[in-house]
Amino acid sequence: MVYEGIAMWASITTPNTRFEPKYSINLVVDNDTAQTLKNEGFSVKFDKEEGPTITMKRNVSGPNGMIRKAPKLMDKDKNELDCLVGNGSKVRVQAKPWEINRNGQPFKGLELQAVQVLDLVQYSSGEGDEFDVIEGEAEVDEL
Repeated sequence: MVYEGIAMWASITTPNTRFEPKYSINLVVDNDTAQTLKNEGFSVKFDKEEGPTITMKRNVSGPNGMIRKAPKLMDKDKNELDCLVGNGSKVRVQAKPWEINRNGQPFKGLELQAVQVLDLVQYSSGEGDEFDVIEGEAEVDEL
């Protein structure tokens, strides 16, 4: 299944390691897509600022010590990308639905498989990476 929307908090080429390492993306979708997914039993968060959002994940660790590869990341021409996808990027996400039962309760989710970037907003860490080199300027005197 492929879903189109706006990427938020994407960890596609490098897993998020805050807790258990996972590749993930929060995808802000239109209201019709959100309602369809909700009707099918998937979790949809309705954020006031961002809009209806679905989260897709892929665990790094699999059964029997298996390590899963990062989801594929490509541009609109299906060329492989190696970059960080920033909040606000327009993307298409390929995900595989899954369902399990725990203690008699059904759980559904979407496993992140690939991301196609349609309009990239480059991620910025805020650590000076937005500065350009300025040629020919006098050096700053120390205080």
